[in-house]
Amino acid sequence: MDIQGEVADGFEPVRDAFVRNFEVLGDRGAAVAVYRDGRKVVDLWGGVRDADATGADAAPWERDTAQIVRSATKGVAAAVPLLLHQRGLLDLDAPVAEYWPEFKAGGKEGALVRDVLAHRAGIPALDRPLTPAQAADGISGPRAVAEQAAFWAPGTAHGYHPHTFSWLLGELVLRVTGASLGKWLAEEVTGPLGLDFWIGLPDSVAGRVGRSAAAEPPRTSNGLKTRPRREVSEAYADPGSLTRRAFAAISPLPDENDPGYRAAELPGSTGIGTARALAGFYAATLGDVEGGGRRLYTPETVALAGRELSSGADRVLVVNTRFGPGYMLHGPASPLLSPASFGHPGRGGSLGFADPEAGIAFGYVTNTLAPSVTADPRAQALVRALRSTTP
Repeated sequence: MDIQGEVADGFEPVRDAFVRNFEVLGDRGAAVAVYRDGRKVVDLWGGVRDADATGADAAPWERDTAQIVRSATKGVAAAVPLLLHQRGLLDLDAPVAEYWPEFKAGGKEGALVRDVLAHRAGIPALDRPLTPAQAADGISGPRAVAEQAAFWAPGTAHGYHPHTFSWLLGELVLRVTGASLGKWLAEEVTGPLGLDFWIGLPDSVAGRVGRSAAAEPPRTSNGLKTRPRREVSEAYADPGSLTRRAFAAISPLPDENDPGYRAAELPGSTGIGTARALAGFYAATLGDVEGGGRRLYTPETVALAGRELSSGADRVLVVNTRFGPGYMLHGPASPLLSPASFGHPGRGGSLGFADPEAGIAFGYVTNTLAPSVTADPRAQALVRALRSTTP
């Protein structure tokens, strides 16, 4: 495998793990980047740009190749409400209906902004799923979640909101700022920081984005295919389960290689970027970044990002999860670098996070989509290797 890029002295185990992801764990095209104390120490890429390409059509993954990161988008999108809160424009303890009056229907009048961010709002699914076109039109999604009756009293339990998070967060930001979340992010965060990350892909960069495709089932270190716990697999297989209904809030499943879907501003799923941008974003949450990037979060907001708001049994993922305001926190469902870490995985493999104690920021993107939802074996192999380099 021809791996491009560089690693700083002491971070060679990350390169070794990245190579092994191709040789053993089935990666076809991927990139990984790590910052430490604002300095880039890992920047690697390899494989092919399009996971479904073969032979002469298999163009290489290049330095600026970008890829859809699915739910890892949520961690980047979370910067918008946290920055609005940091600037005094959004009260996390206010009812959602204070900003979005139509939302109070269906027993949701008690839902707070922090409930939305911590997957406690009680509407992970829709009684009437949306088509991909409706999901992307900017109107149907917010209307559907506003009209949807809560599956539990908001704030009393938590369950991952895979798709509805997009419409909840997007509409909330629109009501507060008058701008779409993707536009606000580009103008206030990714643009000023020079990050190649978009929620709503511009036509001008569409040619840099690789095509994704399904991977073979992941294997353990001894080469055996992994299997989910029985109760988890049963929840995903049961059409009536909240798990299945939550992931089917958009039905049929969107084609994430479709240009229209990539251009949609869905803060829970359509983020597209490079591993360098994903890691660079998390580096900027912690402090200044080499090359002129200024820190995004005050120390108080960094502490808030890693503060546990939800923990324990997840009504959708059917495992124990931990969430802060918009971020998944270190735990059994998604092991990160340490208990101080905050970030978000993407279904299929991608992962981004920051660790304030170690000063580490991490980004991994792949075009080879595994069945994993939270703890992808390839991402976890890289995290373990990174952990071995951290004092």
